[in-house]
Amino acid sequence: MSSVYELLVEKRRQLHTTTATSSVLDATRLMNDCGIGAVVVTDDNRIVGIFTERDVLRRVVAMERSPAATRVLDVMTAEVLCCSPATTIEQASEIMMERRIRHLPIVNDDGLPVGMISIGDLNAHQVHEQQQHIGNLQDYLYGRV
Repeated sequence: MSSVYELLVEKRRQLHTTTATSSVLDATRLMNDCGIGAVVVTDDNRIVGIFTERDVLRRVVAMERSPAATRVLDVMTAEVLCCSPATTIEQASEIMMERRIRHLPIVNDDGLPVGMISIGDLNAHQVHEQQQHIGNLQDYLYGRV
C-alpha cells in the first residue's frame, strides 16, 4: 500500500505558499505561474489556511471584489484538513472524496507543511498502478513471466 510520502517523492514538486496579508492578485499570479490550483497560507511556517481556485471564484469574482485590494486572509479557507506523510494513498483519497476537497496539505510530526497533493495527483497515481497491473496480467496470460 503506497503512502503519501511516496507520492510526494514521485511528484518532486516544491510546496508553494503565500501569506495571509498577500493580495489575491499576487497569490493567483503565483498559482498561474506555477500551474497549480492552490497555495498553502502560512504564518511563521505554520498553516493558517489554504487558498484555492474555488476561493477565487466564490469569494472574489462572485462577490465582485478587487483582486488587488483583497487580502488572502479575507477569502481563504481557514479550516484546513491535513495528513501526514505516512497516510496511505487510499486514506488520502477517502478524505478528499468525503470532504469534497481537491487539495490536501501534508504536515510532518511538528505540524509543519512539507508538501501538498491534489486529486489529480491521486488520479495519476491510480492510473499508473492500474497500467502496471494490466501489464503484469498480460505478461502472465501470454507466458512472459
